[in-house]
Amino acid sequence: MKDTPSASQVKMSSWAVAKLTFCQWLDSDFRREGLPDPATLPQKVNWQRTLPFIFLHLGCLAVFWVGISPVSVGAAVLLYFVRMFAITGFYHRYFSHKTFKTSRAAQFAFAVIGNSSMQRGPLWWAATHRHHHKHSDHDEDIHSPVVSGFMWSHIGWLTSMKNFPTAYKSIPDLSKFPELVFLNRYDQTVPFAFGLLMLAIGAALEYFFPALGVTVGQFFIWTFFISTTVLLHGTLCINSMAHVWGKKCYETDDDSRNSWLLTLITLGEGWHNNHHRYPHSVRQGFKWWQLDLTYYGLKFLSFTGLIWDLRPVPKAVLEEGYTSSQSRA
Repeated sequence: MKDTPSASQVKMSSWAVAKLTFCQWLDSDFRREGLPDPATLPQKVNWQRTLPFIFLHLGCLAVFWVGISPVSVGAAVLLYFVRMFAITGFYHRYFSHKTFKTSRAAQFAFAVIGNSSMQRGPLWWAATHRHHHKHSDHDEDIHSPVVSGFMWSHIGWLTSMKNFPTAYKSIPDLSKFPELVFLNRYDQTVPFAFGLLMLAIGAALEYFFPALGVTVGQFFIWTFFISTTVLLHGTLCINSMAHVWGKKCYETDDDSRNSWLLTLITLGEGWHNNHHRYPHSVRQGFKWWQLDLTYYGLKFLSFTGLIWDLRPVPKAVLEEGYTSSQSRA
């Protein structure tokens, strides 16, 4: 049996690199035979992985050409919150932690909405997040500001080929659904369709409602590029800022913090120290005054029957947080 070559042993032409990159953009599970196992690669920025993020950020600059209108900005804000809810409520609290139950159809629908945020597929997201909780702020944590610095924990880790593959073995409860595996494998399909939809809506508004001052380019830039970029950084702030800025109500073996500002940006994810103390609860704002809009949304969905069996915070954990707060006073 031949050993898999190391990264230093593999030399590829520019054409081969470009071809491999394109194939991986189309199929995130694509692996060319003979290449080293990504797990053996070093943690460093990979230019192929930076291109989608460069594209996303550069697209925002087009706002200086397309301008602004209340409708385009309002749609961008609405899409930010809808997709943030899909990320926080389903990518995070459902796929990563299984804090409630839902139907197969509903889990796929919200996976599609979450995938439109360009934060990759739900299985990769869940596997990566479970790994984070297992090794939070220790050497194995791939996005810890304590271990690797602020900028790496915020976005650098996303550009490393080492972190690109999906660890399917760590998510057997999710990988048994072929539709989720398909969505995860071809994770650029939904963002592409989302972009086409935004173009179509923008064209319709420009043609049928010219008085609104909306153009197809303007609507597309605001709803696809700007909304998605702000959403991405809002989510990533939890990886970086929520481990260096805020207060600790619970003693945990990491540097997770609670932050009101991050709570507002992420619909309730800012109670990160609470979450790291007990990640199995559907609610992250453990106290009545800790605003958690994602929880309120999930609670509403439970009234409709779309989700059920919401897992609460144990009384002992609530009391522990109160005791810890008192001891610091």
